[in-house]
Amino acid sequence: MASLMSIVALSIDAILPALEAIGITVGTADSTQNQLLITMIFLGLGCGQLIFGPLSDSIGRKPVIYIGFGVFVIASFICVTAKSMELMVFGRILQGIGLSAPRTISIAMVRDSFSGDYMAKIMSFIVAIFILVPVIAPALGKLMLDSFGWKSIFNSQLIFGLFIMIWLWKRQPETLHPKNKIRLSKSLFINGLKEFIKFKTSIAFTLISGLITGSFMVYLSASQEIFQNQYGLVEEFPFIFAALAISVGFATFLNGTLVLKYGMYKMVRAFMIAFTTIPILYLLFFYGTTNPSVYILVSFFGLQFFSIGFLFGNLRSLAMQPVGHIAGIGAAINGFVSTVMAVPIATYIGGFVKNTASPLFVGFLICGSCSLMILGMLKRIVKTTSLSTS
Repeated sequence: MASLMSIVALSIDAILPALEAIGITVGTADSTQNQLLITMIFLGLGCGQLIFGPLSDSIGRKPVIYIGFGVFVIASFICVTAKSMELMVFGRILQGIGLSAPRTISIAMVRDSFSGDYMAKIMSFIVAIFILVPVIAPALGKLMLDSFGWKSIFNSQLIFGLFIMIWLWKRQPETLHPKNKIRLSKSLFINGLKEFIKFKTSIAFTLISGLITGSFMVYLSASQEIFQNQYGLVEEFPFIFAALAISVGFATFLNGTLVLKYGMYKMVRAFMIAFTTIPILYLLFFYGTTNPSVYILVSFFGLQFFSIGFLFGNLRSLAMQPVGHIAGIGAAINGFVSTVMAVPIATYIGGFVKNTASPLFVGFLICGSCSLMILGMLKRIVKTTSLSTS
């Protein structure tokens, strides 16, 4: 499951050092336009889940993953042969649609097999392994860019993905029990959506996932602009990116142990507060000024991403917990809503990241504050419901 999700991370993070080179090839030197190559793949990831999630509840998990990878192969060839930014963006969106299959179905397969805090523990270890890809992906992308050109980055993704598909075919059993298959029909998704919205906790944690993902997506799309252009750290960028990815991975690894002791909800509440407090401190010291020392900036990013590492797996698990009986559709709705929320957030905030990194921390603060508000509203709703039924 970690390897399936890693294809997504490799497709996003490996091209970060090559954004400028790709932009020159397709005829643009605008760094904000180049950011579309990151944000638009997320748009495809969100939309594709609405197709592959319900389909997996009907025909099984593994066949849907194979179909998605086929779409990814076609999209990769479009990217490699693109001569314009419009065609490159189309290819990236189509890549996202194809990759939405392994991304969504891997979560559904975990939900097929586990539940509760133990599911969160499994998800944490999967994400911890998956995080190793962002650690090495930019450095690998930089090496391939310098040695063979940016097109080799896309080709390497296809080779890696093919290896994972063979491994999936040979070693991973189908997790959807035949008795749990839902007949494919026009009403399949509509009925699943109606079932999903019955659970206020699923809605709340899906919305929070969208806000957190959106703020993190700003960093993914703007990190090259910040470190390479604002700080001039072209050669050092892959190593800085790797160090920050380790921060997320270490937190996710710790979460796998701590979540069994404290529970998912308490972990989310505690680190949502931390996620919101850190940007307040940064903005108090540095808002309206030039960028601080890169060591200070990386330290704040490290603390921020350490908090995020405790949120990603727990938020998805909390959203999926009540909808195990429609795991494929549930994962699709959760992924679609959170991603479709994240793309405009990242695109809008990313447009302000031109001279300093401060807009990124403003985005962290706004998304964190809204998430805490949703968490507070959910607590009141659950408390009111408990009192009315007692």
